[in-house]
Amino acid sequence: MKICNKIRILLIENDIDFVYLIRNTIEHTEDIHFCTYAETALAGLELARSLNPDIVLTDLNLSGNQLDGIGVSRKIRLSTNAKVLLLTSFEEPSIVISASKESFASGYIFKSQCRNLCEIIRETAAGTTVQERFIQELILQELSSAERTVFDMMLGRDVEILSSEKTIANQKTAIFKKLRLKNQHELLHIFQP
Repeated sequence: MKICNKIRILLIENDIDFVYLIRNTIEHTEDIHFCTYAETALAGLELARSLNPDIVLTDLNLSGNQLDGIGVSRKIRLSTNAKVLLLTSFEEPSIVISASKESFASGYIFKSQCRNLCEIIRETAAGTTVQERFIQELILQELSSAERTVFDMMLGRDVEILSSEKTIANQKTAIFKKLRLKNQHELLHIFQP
């Protein structure tokens, strides 16, 4: 939900200097509203659930807290309508891609490239970005072609399935297990545009 048509942002970050930098950057825009920040993953999860921001910026490395950046991002994606952008000082592609997949992130921003922060926030809030599609496709690579067809069916896409109901039920179970989702409601929440 947007206030005065502004994109509402929650930040989960334990580096106070970086919080200041992000807040200062956002507060000088007319279309983005900095709601607040949390220094711990648990506090961030509670704030995300109560404030229902449009986008949550989450530091990937929240060491020393009850939840890491990946875990809290995943919980936020599953329990709110917010999109998540991971903030990371790690620029190793395998780490960033793995974290993005596991957390169902909508994208990621390298801390060294925060000058593009507002542009990335706007693009993410406007709809599905190329980065988000890429992450989703990487997630779905875990599925077999038959499971992918059943996945598409669950999303309401027009597909032809020649399998029995029992086979389809087994494929649904395999999909939920591979994606670590509880049910079709969670699947729709994450993957339906």
